[in-house]
Amino acid sequence: MSEQESLKSSSARNRGGVQRVEGKLRASVERGDYYEAHQMYRTLFFRYMSQSKHAEARELMYNGALLFFSYNQQNSAADLSMLVLESLEKSGAKVDDETLEHLAKLFSLMDPNSPERVAFVSRAIKWSSGGSGKLGHPKLHQLLALTLWKEQNYSESRYHFLHSSDGEGCAQMLVEYSSARGFHGEVDMFVAQAVLQFLCLKNKTSALVVFTTYTQKHPSIEKGPPFVQPLLNFLWFLLLAVDGGKLTVFTVLCEQYQPSLKRDPMYNEYLDRIGQLFFGVPPKQSSSYGGLLDFSVSIFLHKYNTEPKEVDTDNPVKQETKIYTLSLMY
Repeated sequence: MSEQESLKSSSARNRGGVQRVEGKLRASVERGDYYEAHQMYRTLFFRYMSQSKHAEARELMYNGALLFFSYNQQNSAADLSMLVLESLEKSGAKVDDETLEHLAKLFSLMDPNSPERVAFVSRAIKWSSGGSGKLGHPKLHQLLALTLWKEQNYSESRYHFLHSSDGEGCAQMLVEYSSARGFHGEVDMFVAQAVLQFLCLKNKTSALVVFTTYTQKHPSIEKGPPFVQPLLNFLWFLLLAVDGGKLTVFTVLCEQYQPSLKRDPMYNEYLDRIGQLFFGVPPKQSSSYGGLLDFSVSIFLHKYNTEPKEVDTDNPVKQETKIYTLSLMY
Protein backbone atom coordinates (compact mmCIF):
# COMPACT_ATOMS: atom_id res chain seq x y z
CA MET A 1 0.00 0.00 0.00
CA SER A 2 1.38 3.42 -0.97
CA GLU A 3 1.82 6.22 1.57
CA GLN A 4 -1.03 8.18 -0.02
CA GLU A 5 -3.38 5.20 0.16
CA SER A 6 -2.35 4.64 3.77
CA LEU A 7 -3.22 8.25 4.66
CA LYS A 8 -6.62 7.97 2.94
CA SER A 9 -7.35 4.74 4.80
CA SER A 10 -6.37 6.32 8.12
CA SER A 11 -8.55 9.35 7.43
CA ALA A 12 -11.52 7.13 6.60
CA ARG A 13 -11.08 5.19 9.84
CA ASN A 14 -10.89 8.42 11.83
CA ARG A 15 -14.00 9.73 10.13
CA GLY A 16 -15.83 6.50 10.86
CA GLY A 17 -14.78 6.74 14.50
CA VAL A 18 -16.05 10.31 14.77
CA GLN A 19 -19.39 9.33 13.24
CA ARG A 20 -19.85 6.48 15.72
CA VAL A 21 -19.07 8.77 18.64
CA GLU A 22 -21.42 11.43 17.28
CA GLY A 23 -24.20 8.87 17.04
CA LYS A 24 -23.87 8.00 20.75
CA LEU A 25 -23.72 11.65 21.77
CA ARG A 26 -26.76 12.52 19.65
CA ALA A 27 -28.70 9.75 21.35
CA SER A 28 -27.82 11.21 24.78
CA VAL A 29 -29.00 14.68 23.72
CA GLU A 30 -32.22 13.27 22.28
CA ARG A 31 -32.88 11.54 25.62
CA GLY A 32 -32.49 14.90 27.35
CA ASP A 33 -29.19 14.00 29.04
CA TYR A 34 -27.77 17.42 28.13
CA TYR A 35 -25.24 17.76 30.94
CA GLU A 36 -23.80 14.28 30.41
CA ALA A 37 -23.55 14.80 26.68
CA HIS A 38 -21.91 18.19 27.10
CA GLN A 39 -19.26 16.81 29.42
CA MET A 40 -18.56 13.94 27.03
CA TYR A 41 -18.11 16.39 24.15
CA ARG A 42 -15.55 18.31 26.21
CA THR A 43 -13.70 15.14 27.19
CA LEU A 44 -13.47 14.02 23.59
CA PHE A 45 -12.34 17.46 22.47
CA PHE A 46 -9.33 17.51 24.77
CA ARG A 47 -8.53 13.89 23.92
CA TYR A 48 -8.51 14.63 20.18
CA MET A 49 -6.50 17.82 20.68
CA SER A 50 -3.87 15.98 22.72
CA GLN A 51 -3.54 13.54 19.81
CA SER A 52 -3.23 16.44 17.33
CA LYS A 53 -6.51 15.41 15.71
CA HIS A 54 -7.49 19.06 15.31
CA ALA A 55 -9.82 18.65 12.34
CA GLU A 56 -11.73 15.83 14.03
CA ALA A 57 -12.01 17.82 17.25
CA ARG A 58 -13.28 20.85 15.37
CA GLU A 59 -15.83 18.89 13.35
CA LEU A 60 -17.13 17.15 16.46
CA MET A 61 -17.54 20.45 18.36
CA TYR A 62 -19.19 22.21 15.41
CA ASN A 63 -21.78 19.46 14.90
CA GLY A 64 -22.29 19.21 18.65
CA ALA A 65 -22.92 22.93 18.91
CA LEU A 66 -25.50 22.76 16.12
CA LEU A 67 -27.18 19.85 17.91
CA PHE A 68 -27.38 21.73 21.22
CA PHE A 69 -28.70 24.84 19.45
CA SER A 70 -31.45 22.75 17.88
CA TYR A 71 -32.53 21.75 21.41
CA ASN A 72 -32.25 25.36 22.66
CA GLN A 73 -29.35 24.49 24.96
CA GLN A 74 -27.68 27.85 24.52
CA ASN A 75 -25.00 27.54 27.20
CA SER A 76 -23.75 24.14 26.05
CA ALA A 77 -23.87 25.19 22.41
CA ALA A 78 -21.94 28.40 23.12
CA ASP A 79 -19.30 26.48 25.05
CA LEU A 80 -18.72 24.04 22.18
CA SER A 81 -18.62 26.99 19.78
CA MET A 82 -15.76 28.45 21.80
CA LEU A 83 -13.98 25.10 21.56
CA VAL A 84 -14.29 25.29 17.77
CA LEU A 85 -12.35 28.54 17.97
CA GLU A 86 -9.82 27.05 20.35
CA SER A 87 -9.09 24.27 17.88
CA LEU A 88 -8.58 26.84 15.12
CA GLU A 89 -6.27 28.94 17.26
CA LYS A 90 -4.12 26.08 18.53
CA SER A 91 -3.86 24.18 15.25
CA GLY A 92 -2.82 27.18 13.17
CA ALA A 93 -5.59 26.40 10.71
CA LYS A 94 -5.71 28.53 7.59
CA VAL A 95 -8.62 30.88 6.98
CA ASP A 96 -10.99 29.59 4.30
CA ASP A 97 -14.56 30.32 3.22
CA GLU A 98 -16.03 27.14 4.68
CA THR A 99 -14.62 27.81 8.13
CA LEU A 100 -15.77 31.43 8.04
CA GLU A 101 -19.26 30.27 7.08
CA HIS A 102 -19.26 27.81 9.98
CA LEU A 103 -18.28 30.55 12.44
CA ALA A 104 -20.95 32.86 11.07
CA LYS A 105 -23.52 30.07 11.38
CA LEU A 106 -22.68 29.54 15.05
CA PHE A 107 -22.85 33.30 15.63
CA SER A 108 -26.30 33.48 14.01
CA LEU A 109 -27.68 30.81 16.34
CA MET A 110 -26.42 32.38 19.56
CA ASP A 111 -28.71 34.43 21.77
CA PRO A 112 -28.16 38.03 20.57
CA ASN A 113 -28.12 39.29 24.16
CA SER A 114 -25.71 36.72 25.58
CA PRO A 115 -22.20 37.70 26.75
CA GLU A 116 -20.94 34.48 25.14
CA ARG A 117 -21.84 35.86 21.73
CA VAL A 118 -19.73 38.97 22.31
CA ALA A 119 -16.76 36.87 23.41
CA PHE A 120 -17.21 34.49 20.48
CA VAL A 121 -17.30 37.16 17.78
CA SER A 122 -14.31 38.95 19.27
CA ARG A 123 -12.17 35.80 19.14
CA ALA A 124 -13.50 34.80 15.73
CA ILE A 125 -12.56 38.16 14.22
CA LYS A 126 -9.11 38.04 15.79
CA TRP A 127 -8.48 34.54 14.45
CA SER A 128 -9.74 35.45 10.97
CA SER A 129 -7.17 38.23 10.69
CA GLY A 130 -4.51 35.53 10.40
CA GLY A 131 -2.09 37.42 12.60
CA SER A 132 -1.97 40.31 10.11
CA GLY A 133 -3.06 42.85 12.70
CA LYS A 134 -6.04 43.79 10.54
CA LEU A 135 -9.56 44.07 11.88
CA GLY A 136 -10.68 40.62 10.76
CA HIS A 137 -11.40 38.95 7.43
CA PRO A 138 -13.78 40.94 5.15
CA LYS A 139 -15.78 37.81 4.35
CA LEU A 140 -16.45 37.12 8.02
CA HIS A 141 -17.47 40.73 8.59
CA GLN A 142 -19.88 40.49 5.66
CA LEU A 143 -21.50 37.33 7.04
CA LEU A 144 -21.80 38.86 10.52
CA ALA A 145 -23.31 42.02 9.02
CA LEU A 146 -25.95 40.03 7.18
CA THR A 147 -26.97 38.19 10.36
CA LEU A 148 -27.22 41.41 12.35
CA TRP A 149 -29.22 43.03 9.54
CA LYS A 150 -31.77 40.18 9.72
CA GLU A 151 -31.99 40.81 13.47
CA GLN A 152 -32.58 44.52 12.71
CA ASN A 153 -29.48 45.40 14.71
CA TYR A 154 -28.64 48.06 12.17
CA SER A 155 -25.86 49.88 14.00
CA GLU A 156 -23.84 46.72 14.62
CA SER A 157 -24.55 45.54 11.09
CA ARG A 158 -23.21 48.83 9.72
CA TYR A 159 -19.99 48.41 11.69
CA HIS A 160 -19.32 44.99 10.17
CA PHE A 161 -20.29 46.11 6.67
CA LEU A 162 -17.67 48.86 6.98
CA HIS A 163 -15.00 46.21 7.49
CA SER A 164 -16.23 44.06 4.62
CA SER A 165 -16.02 44.73 0.91
CA ASP A 166 -19.79 44.63 0.43
CA GLY A 167 -20.70 48.22 -0.36
CA GLU A 168 -23.91 47.18 -2.09
CA GLY A 169 -25.15 45.15 0.87
CA CYS A 170 -24.26 48.01 3.20
CA ALA A 171 -26.26 50.45 1.08
CA GLN A 172 -29.34 48.21 1.00
CA MET A 173 -29.17 47.80 4.77
CA LEU A 174 -28.85 51.58 5.20
CA VAL A 175 -31.91 52.17 3.01
CA GLU A 176 -33.92 49.90 5.32
CA TYR A 177 -32.34 51.44 8.43
CA SER A 178 -33.13 54.98 7.28
CA SER A 179 -36.71 54.08 6.30
CA ALA A 180 -37.40 52.21 9.54
CA ARG A 181 -35.65 54.34 12.15
CA GLY A 182 -34.66 57.70 10.66
CA PHE A 183 -36.41 61.02 10.15
CA HIS A 184 -37.14 62.14 6.61
CA GLY A 185 -34.70 65.04 6.94
CA GLU A 186 -31.86 62.64 7.85
CA VAL A 187 -32.00 60.54 4.69
CA ASP A 188 -28.69 62.00 3.47
CA MET A 189 -26.92 61.61 6.82
CA PHE A 190 -27.24 57.84 6.89
CA VAL A 191 -25.15 57.41 3.78
CA ALA A 192 -22.81 60.32 4.56
CA GLN A 193 -21.42 58.63 7.63
CA ALA A 194 -20.84 55.37 5.75
CA VAL A 195 -19.12 57.05 2.78
CA LEU A 196 -16.81 59.09 5.00
CA GLN A 197 -15.94 56.11 7.18
CA PHE A 198 -15.20 53.90 4.16
CA LEU A 199 -12.84 56.60 2.92
CA CYS A 200 -11.18 56.81 6.34
CA LEU A 201 -10.51 53.07 5.94
CA LYS A 202 -8.99 53.78 2.49
CA ASN A 203 -11.75 51.80 0.79
CA LYS A 204 -12.63 54.07 -2.14
CA THR A 205 -14.40 51.33 -4.09
CA SER A 206 -16.91 50.51 -1.35
CA ALA A 207 -17.43 54.22 -0.62
CA LEU A 208 -18.49 54.77 -4.23
CA VAL A 209 -20.67 51.65 -4.36
CA VAL A 210 -22.49 52.45 -1.12
CA PHE A 211 -23.16 56.02 -2.28
CA THR A 212 -24.35 55.02 -5.75
CA THR A 213 -26.55 52.14 -4.58
CA TYR A 214 -28.07 54.09 -1.68
CA THR A 215 -28.98 57.14 -3.75
CA GLN A 216 -30.46 54.96 -6.50
CA LYS A 217 -32.53 52.72 -4.24
CA HIS A 218 -33.74 55.04 -1.48
CA PRO A 219 -37.40 55.92 -2.13
CA SER A 220 -37.01 59.41 -0.63
CA ILE A 221 -34.10 60.50 -2.83
CA GLU A 222 -34.85 62.01 -6.21
CA LYS A 223 -32.70 60.89 -9.11
CA GLY A 224 -29.32 62.62 -9.34
CA PRO A 225 -26.71 63.93 -9.42
CA PRO A 226 -27.19 66.74 -8.79
CA PHE A 227 -29.39 66.04 -5.78
CA VAL A 228 -31.84 68.17 -3.85
CA GLN A 229 -29.87 67.52 -0.66
CA PRO A 230 -26.61 69.54 -0.57
CA LEU A 231 -24.86 66.92 1.57
CA LEU A 232 -25.36 64.30 -1.15
CA ASN A 233 -23.87 66.66 -3.69
CA PHE A 234 -20.89 67.17 -1.40
CA LEU A 235 -20.33 63.42 -1.22
CA TRP A 236 -20.61 63.11 -4.99
CA PHE A 237 -17.98 65.81 -5.54
CA LEU A 238 -15.78 64.39 -2.77
CA LEU A 239 -15.70 60.97 -4.43
CA LEU A 240 -14.68 62.63 -7.70
CA ALA A 241 -12.02 64.70 -5.91
CA VAL A 242 -10.51 61.69 -4.14
CA ASP A 243 -9.57 60.21 -7.51
CA GLY A 244 -7.92 63.46 -8.57
CA GLY A 245 -6.08 64.06 -5.31
CA LYS A 246 -6.05 67.87 -5.75
CA LEU A 247 -5.90 69.65 -2.42
CA THR A 248 -7.33 72.91 -3.76
CA VAL A 249 -10.48 71.17 -4.98
CA PHE A 250 -10.85 69.39 -1.64
CA THR A 251 -10.42 72.66 0.27
CA VAL A 252 -12.96 74.57 -1.85
CA LEU A 253 -15.47 71.75 -1.50
CA CYS A 254 -15.21 71.70 2.27
CA GLU A 255 -15.46 75.49 2.47
CA GLN A 256 -18.54 75.70 0.27
CA TYR A 257 -20.39 72.95 2.11
CA GLN A 258 -19.66 73.98 5.70
CA PRO A 259 -23.37 74.58 6.48
CA SER A 260 -24.11 70.94 5.59
CA LEU A 261 -20.97 69.62 7.27
CA LYS A 262 -21.90 71.34 10.55
CA ARG A 263 -24.94 69.07 10.87
CA ASP A 264 -22.71 66.42 12.48
CA PRO A 265 -19.54 67.43 14.36
CA MET A 266 -17.88 64.16 13.32
CA TYR A 267 -17.89 65.06 9.62
CA ASN A 268 -14.92 67.39 9.96
CA GLU A 269 -13.11 64.76 12.01
CA TYR A 270 -13.53 62.27 9.18
CA LEU A 271 -12.56 64.86 6.59
CA ASP A 272 -9.38 65.65 8.48
CA ARG A 273 -8.37 62.02 8.13
CA ILE A 274 -9.46 61.88 4.48
CA GLY A 275 -7.37 64.96 3.78
CA GLN A 276 -4.32 63.19 5.17
CA LEU A 277 -4.96 59.95 3.26
CA PHE A 278 -5.83 61.30 -0.18
CA PHE A 279 -4.75 64.95 -0.42
CA GLY A 280 -1.41 65.13 1.37
CA VAL A 281 -2.64 67.20 4.31
CA PRO A 282 -0.11 66.78 7.16
CA PRO A 283 -1.59 65.38 10.39
CA LYS A 284 -2.14 67.69 13.30
CA GLN A 285 0.29 67.27 16.19
CA SER A 286 -1.11 64.96 18.85
CA SER A 287 -2.81 66.65 21.71
CA SER A 288 -2.30 65.58 25.27
CA TYR A 289 -5.84 64.16 25.25
CA GLY A 290 -5.32 61.61 22.49
CA GLY A 291 -8.09 59.66 20.77
CA LEU A 292 -10.56 61.46 18.59
CA LEU A 293 -9.33 64.83 19.83
CA ASP A 294 -6.13 64.22 17.90
CA PHE A 295 -8.19 64.78 14.77
CA SER A 296 -8.34 68.43 13.81
CA VAL A 297 -11.73 70.04 13.65
CA SER A 298 -10.44 72.11 10.72
CA ILE A 299 -8.81 70.50 7.71
CA PHE A 300 -8.06 73.69 5.89
CA LEU A 301 -4.31 74.05 6.33
CA HIS A 302 -4.08 75.65 2.89
CA LYS A 303 -7.33 77.58 2.89
CA TYR A 304 -7.76 81.16 1.78
CA ASN A 305 -7.37 83.95 4.32
CA THR A 306 -11.05 84.81 3.98
CA GLU A 307 -14.23 83.69 5.64
CA PRO A 308 -16.00 80.66 4.07
CA LYS A 309 -18.36 81.63 1.29
CA GLU A 310 -22.06 81.31 1.94
CA VAL A 311 -23.89 78.63 -0.01
CA ASP A 312 -26.57 79.83 -2.41
CA THR A 313 -29.40 77.79 -0.91
CA ASP A 314 -31.96 79.40 -3.20
CA ASN A 315 -30.32 77.87 -6.26
CA PRO A 316 -28.52 74.65 -5.26
CA VAL A 317 -28.06 73.43 -8.83
CA LYS A 318 -26.28 76.68 -9.74
CA GLN A 319 -24.01 76.23 -6.71
CA GLU A 320 -23.15 72.63 -7.69
CA THR A 321 -22.30 73.72 -11.24
CA LYS A 322 -19.98 76.41 -9.88
CA ILE A 323 -18.09 73.91 -7.72
CA TYR A 324 -17.85 71.37 -10.53
CA THR A 325 -16.34 74.08 -12.74
CA LEU A 326 -13.78 74.79 -10.01
CA SER A 327 -12.86 71.10 -9.92
CA LEU A 328 -12.08 71.21 -13.63
CA MET A 329 -10.03 74.40 -13.33
CA TYR A 330 -7.51 73.16 -10.75
